[in-house]
Amino acid sequence: MAEPVRARRLSDHEGQTLQRLVRRGKHNSIRVRRALIVMASASGTPVAAIAQLVAADEDTVRDVIHAFNERGLSALDPNWAGCRPRRITSDDEDFIARTATTRPEKLGRPFTRWSIRKLLAYLADNPTHVVVIGRERLRQYLREHKISFQRTRTWKESTDPHREAKLDRIEEVTTRFPNRCFAFDQFGPLSIRPQPGSGWAREGRPERWPATYRRDQGVRYFHGCYSLGDDQLWGIVRERKSGSNTLAALKSIRKARPDGAPIYVICDNLSANTTPAIRAWAARNKVELCLTPTYASWANPIEAQFGPLRTFVISNSHHPNHTVQTRRLQAYLRWRNANARHPDVLAAQRRERARVRSEKQRRWGRPLARAA
Repeated sequence: MAEPVRARRLSDHEGQTLQRLVRRGKHNSIRVRRALIVMASASGTPVAAIAQLVAADEDTVRDVIHAFNERGLSALDPNWAGCRPRRITSDDEDFIARTATTRPEKLGRPFTRWSIRKLLAYLADNPTHVVVIGRERLRQYLREHKISFQRTRTWKESTDPHREAKLDRIEEVTTRFPNRCFAFDQFGPLSIRPQPGSGWAREGRPERWPATYRRDQGVRYFHGCYSLGDDQLWGIVRERKSGSNTLAALKSIRKARPDGAPIYVICDNLSANTTPAIRAWAARNKVELCLTPTYASWANPIEAQFGPLRTFVISNSHHPNHTVQTRRLQAYLRWRNANARHPDVLAAQRRERARVRSEKQRRWGRPLARAA
């Protein structure tokens, strides 16, 4: 049988883009749902769990993953039906797109960006390829080629010298030891204020929250833990990030597997997650901390679980205080875990993984490495 479907390793740009869509986007859009599928798959979440997460068919999830592996981020947008026949050739369209995305200075024009008027003038009077087109049709072509007028942004790339080794280790433990693999991260800051969101309402009569400009209750952080094998999410709300709070969360993860065998915890490379006390405790209790590379928290499987948490608990809410907000959050976690994958499905997936592993052993002629 073929290998389980999984998204390829993400680049820093792809991971940051998917993380931004999942954590800040609107979950009723196709683009965000597809981003959630890809991000969850890239971090090691099985197809069945992703289908449960986004309320979609497993075949749909596999199609999205295959499309991303082939086309990259362009797979987040569906291919809609075509329009009327073109009046400008494909070469003209390509030239328009290349020109619009090239800085004018490189083409001999003394300005830093194009306006529609300046771009029209250059297309109609240039020494390489003359294109005569109307202003509105030019806007349409730019839109069809996903070229929009945007603010210039900065970007950052992981400078971690051990980036590839860390990603390799995360990929290995999520693939070979999913039943002993966990994820941890802090979600927040959570403040007390009316939160924008969306929901069903009568046309022209949306739900409204009062405006407020006071932030006198401070912030909190949800210290979340996620079990890849059981598809269970739990955690506790704390006032701040600290080594002691992280250690308490890691101890709750260790209790989820009380047999004393090694477990693997994926977490961010944060100082509060790597204190000497935490490292000493992890060594004594056979807990391996699999740290994500710097600026690559998208590799943590729990990130995909925080998107729905924000959508269904934080967004479109007006909690009066942190106590009520915490109760609502814990109520959602109880509902989510009660509606997780059926144990029979988990058992069948474990048997299938064991069968695939045995086939690999026969093919390679040597046993696969086991957990230490």
